Amino acid sequence: MPSVEEELAQRLARGEEVVLATVIKLDGKPPSRAGAKLLMSRTAAIAGTLGCSEFDSAALQDANAVAEARTPQLRTYHHDLGSIEAYLEPHAPAPTLVVFGATPVARTILEWAPELGFRAVLVETRPERLAGLAWPPAVTSLEDLETILGREVYAVHTDHDAFDIVPALEAILPRRPRFIGLVGSRRHTGHHLEALKAKGLDEAVIAQIQSPVGLDLGAVTPAEIALSILGGLVARRRGRDGGWLERRPQTNT
Repeated sequence: MPSVEEELAQRLARGEEVVLATVIKLDGKPPSRAGAKLLMSRTAAIAGTLGCSEFDSAALQDANAVAEARTPQLRTYHHDLGSIEAYLEPHAPAPTLVVFGATPVARTILEWAPELGFRAVLVETRPERLAGLAWPPAVTSLEDLETILGREVYAVHTDHDAFDIVPALEAILPRRPRFIGLVGSRRHTGHHLEALKAKGLDEAVIAQIQSPVGLDLGAVTPAEIALSILGGLVARRRGRDGGWLERRPQTNT
């Protein structure tokens, strides 16, 4: 059985939302110990215990509110033999970054995205492009896309020559991604957007597709392009426009 810490790491790596309760103080002689941990979802205990079923049940009743608040909270739980003070820490789900197309740009995005707090998932419907190279596990059917999406979704298509760009965009747009981008100039991507329009998609929805994609870094190499895309995603996630920070004039003191 994995420890609570190992289970927590595994859950976070999968982008799941969890709440970790830790006993930090005892009063009396409750059936617990300082440092006891319980890992929970909003509705179920996952691993560990605070010492007894009464404490675990009480913490589980608070898990949903703590997850909703997204801020750590202290709770006191009582038992006939004493009480405990527990620190409940929510871990929000990592946003899902859907990366379409097994390309050099995608490879770098997939490598760097976890360091920036994204759970990156490769989608490649052409299995031959995955053969012989060390790609991470990929979703190979657009029909399976729904199974890997979280509550907060970002998406970027890295191959404007893919045969199924339009179906891919049609599959991801209903999830209202916070960002959706298509690599390439309008000369290479415009006909895909026109195809979406011809299918009856609302022009306001199509306008959300960023193409070209990425910050204006003058990027040329695959790594530079990936950097410009990820920089734009961080800016979108943090509510910034991706421009330079304002320079403050120096003052003499």
